Amino acid sequence: MSAAEVTALRTAGGGEGRPRHHILSVVVENKAGVLARVAGLFSRRGFNIYSLAVAPTDDDERFSRITIVVDVESAPLEQVVQQLDKLINVVSISHLAPADAVERELLLATVGAGPTERSQVIQLVGVFGGEVVNVGTDRLIVMLAGRPEKIDDFESLLETYDVIGLQRTGRVALPKLEGRPEPPRAGAGPTGRAG
Repeated sequence: MSAAEVTALRTAGGGEGRPRHHILSVVVENKAGVLARVAGLFSRRGFNIYSLAVAPTDDDERFSRITIVVDVESAPLEQVVQQLDKLINVVSISHLAPADAVERELLLATVGAGPTERSQVIQLVGVFGGEVVNVGTDRLIVMLAGRPEKIDDFESLLETYDVIGLQRTGRVALPKLEGRPEPPRAGAGPTGRAG
């Protein structure tokens, strides 16, 4: 999916800032087959999953958190929650409004970079606060973590180079702490957004 398609997905009907997705944080029992049942539910109902990330919670042996980003057009929120709530292994479901959540995503990319491009790619990575995590004779692997919008901007600029492989994790999110806005970060990208 291109950066333009991601931006189009983020905004509805040309109205900038209006979310085109729901973010659901679903705590499930950490048992075999639970993820398959959750994904199967979305598939059977025709709900479009934009991204899905799973990891154990702080109670590693008992629970996992599934962060699911669902396309608004394919799935009314109430219907998604009702269907998820029917699954026996679901412990809790939280809807995270984008304005009330701290969202992050990770990008890894292998970039072909000869002597001329190498310093340009390294500089671009530095501007966005990323890192070069592996170096070969004619390639670099770069990493960037941040807000999804920051990742979109970085990916868009990275496309001007020889991107050999690119992987994004999908969003992870938690509710913002009450009365505590996200701290600004140094090293905001060219769009002025810190991440």
